[in-house]
Amino acid sequence: MEAVLSVSWLIERRRALGALGTLALAGPGPWVRAGAQVPQAITVAMGGGAMHPLRHLPLDIAQQLDYFRQEGLDATLQDHASDALALHALARGQADVAAVGYEHAVQAAAAPGAGLRALVLQTRAPQLALAVSLRALPRYRDPGDLRRSRIGISAWGALDHAMACMVLAQAGLAPEEVQFIAVGDGPRAQAALRAGRVHALCQPDAVLARLERQGEVRIVADARGLDASQAVFGGPMPGTCLVASTAFVQARAGRAQALVNAVVHALKWLRTAEPADVVRLVPPAGLLAERSLYFAALARVREVISPDGMMPEAGPATALRALAVLQPALAVRKGELARTYTQDFVRQARQKYGV
Repeated sequence: MEAVLSVSWLIERRRALGALGTLALAGPGPWVRAGAQVPQAITVAMGGGAMHPLRHLPLDIAQQLDYFRQEGLDATLQDHASDALALHALARGQADVAAVGYEHAVQAAAAPGAGLRALVLQTRAPQLALAVSLRALPRYRDPGDLRRSRIGISAWGALDHAMACMVLAQAGLAPEEVQFIAVGDGPRAQAALRAGRVHALCQPDAVLARLERQGEVRIVADARGLDASQAVFGGPMPGTCLVASTAFVQARAGRAQALVNAVVHALKWLRTAEPADVVRLVPPAGLLAERSLYFAALARVREVISPDGMMPEAGPATALRALAVLQPALAVRKGELARTYTQDFVRQARQKYGV
């Protein structure tokens, strides 16, 4: 009996597949409006979005308000634990575009055949801060007190590593006078501080906002706001952006333009949106799940969200100077900065949406 049922099921399945094949060969059915544009698929790998939920706010808004679909795109937003993993997905062809810090485009310019181009800027500051543990350094007065301390960073060579070195240099300390420890970010960084593995953290806003609210840390160098970021980095420091390979930009220019259109549309919406409107679309999650904490972080991030998606003129040079603190060889690549971004797509999007 079971064998008969299995054969019958197989026959019916083949008939169903045959019918689907016939429909596919016949073309769109009557439910597809004549002349309707079939959405083009595009995948965006987002670095660290779950742990830092406001980092890619423009992308999330564009998705929630259906701006991608309005531009003829069927967009998939992949969340990855870090920028490195998002870029790995891009390199393996698992994503078309990556949403990461602009500094990665600068670093890629130094690697032969690995060029990345920023298409549109999401934020105008990296939303980083350096904080000291109130338990480990209760008498902290200035960065000089960090001598012989252990400072937690997300990864070696990351922008938070560079920022910490710049803050130390401003206090007359060399990087060798402290011990840097790669602790990851998010909950792992939080756990490292609480366990006493590190005395200070240089991290994105989300983890530090929670630790600060709970009275565990004191912010001693802040690059979360626009003016504060410029003071730390010595100029406008680009934050997150959408990057793609040069090959994608050349071969899929239409898709790239549609993607940038949607993001610029979201940036325009964010300029006048009330906090309650943002929370309605993108509710608190992750380290910012606490509603009051989310609103406080949202208030900080509002001023650094790009008003139009344009790369600030001095931004690439600022990023290069910061990275050269850790990689001096990058300093000679200044002439190649023009290859790390393009303003062409943003200009067209601004014209379309009157931004």
